[in-house]
Amino acid sequence: MSCCDETTARVPSFDLSRRSVLKGSMVVASVISALRPAPSEGQGKRIKLAYCSQLLCGVPYEVARSAGLYKSHGLDVEIVYTRGGQSAVQALVGGAVDYAATSLDVVIQAYANVHADLRRFAVTGRLPLFAVVTAPKTASQIQTIKDLEGKTVGVSALSNADHALALFLLKQANADATKVKFATMGVNLLEALRQGQIDVGLVQEPALTLLQKSGARVLVNAMDLADARRFLGGAYEFMGVAVRAKELEQRRPEMVELTRALTDALKAMRTMSGDQLVAALPREMTTGLDLKQFGEIIARHRDSLYPESVTIDLAAARRVAQSLIVGGLIKPDTNISGLHDTSIAGS
Repeated sequence: MSCCDETTARVPSFDLSRRSVLKGSMVVASVISALRPAPSEGQGKRIKLAYCSQLLCGVPYEVARSAGLYKSHGLDVEIVYTRGGQSAVQALVGGAVDYAATSLDVVIQAYANVHADLRRFAVTGRLPLFAVVTAPKTASQIQTIKDLEGKTVGVSALSNADHALALFLLKQANADATKVKFATMGVNLLEALRQGQIDVGLVQEPALTLLQKSGARVLVNAMDLADARRFLGGAYEFMGVAVRAKELEQRRPEMVELTRALTDALKAMRTMSGDQLVAALPREMTTGLDLKQFGEIIARHRDSLYPESVTIDLAAARRVAQSLIVGGLIKPDTNISGLHDTSIAGS
C-alpha cells in the first residue's frame, strides 16, 4: 500500500460545484496568467486522470486545473478522485481512465507483483509525505534513528509505505530492525504520540506541525530535501503520472501537452502564497481543515516536495524500489528499468 491510501484520501462526496471551482480558478488564474500560453480553440482533447486524493500530492494537478493550464495546452482534463493510489492504478489498468497520478511505490508494486504493463512518464512529487517523530515525552531520550532499537514505533500498518520507509531508514543507519517493535495504529498516530502510548511514529501533515508545537523531536523529516539527502541519499521519487504501455505511442502528443501543463503549474507554485495554493484546491476536499494552517504547511514544504519540472530522476526511483525490497514488498531481484519512459519529459 501507499501513503496515498484510502485512509488519507479526501474524496468529495459529490461532484465539485461550479461555484467553488470558479472561485478557485479566479484566484489562481490571476496569479499565473503570465505563464499561460494562448488558449487552444474548442474544448480540447478529453482525458480522464485518476488521482489518489491526498491533498499534498494533488496541488500541482489542482493548480493546473484551477488556472486553466490544461485547456491552454489543448486538453480537457477530468480529474477522477479515487480512494487511494491503489484504486487509481486499478482504474488505469482496468481501462476506466486514461492516466493515473499516484505515488511511485504503488505503481512499482503493480508493475512488479501483478505484472501491470504501465509506464511512468512524469514526476510531480520528489519526496515521501512522512516524518519520523518522537513523542514529546521521549524527545530527550531518542535523538537518532539508531536510538529506535528497543523502542515502539507506530506505523499505519505493516507493509505499508511508512513501514517500508522506516525499515529502509533503519538499514541506512546500521540499526537492527529486529530490535524495533512496530505498532500498527492506522493513520491516527497523533494522539497516541501526544499521550506517549508509543515512543516514535511516522506521521504526515498536519500531525507533524502539531507534534512539533507539543515538544516532539523530528528525527527525520522526509518532506525536507536536506533531510532526504542526508538520510535517504537524495530525492525519493513520489507523485507522478502513469499510462498503459500499449497506448504510449498513440497518446504521445497529448502526453507531451499534459507534461507541459504540469510543468507550468510547478513553476507557478514557486511564487504563490499559501492562501493562493489552498484556493486552487476544491472546497469540497478541504472541508474541516484549518485552511490558514494548511496553506502555511504547503508553502513551507513546497520547494522540497515539488520539483521544478516533471523530468524523471531515475536514481530517485531506484531508492523507492530499494525501500520496497527492504520492506519485503517486492522481490530482491525486481527490475524496474522498463517502468519509466523518459522519451516524453526526459531524465
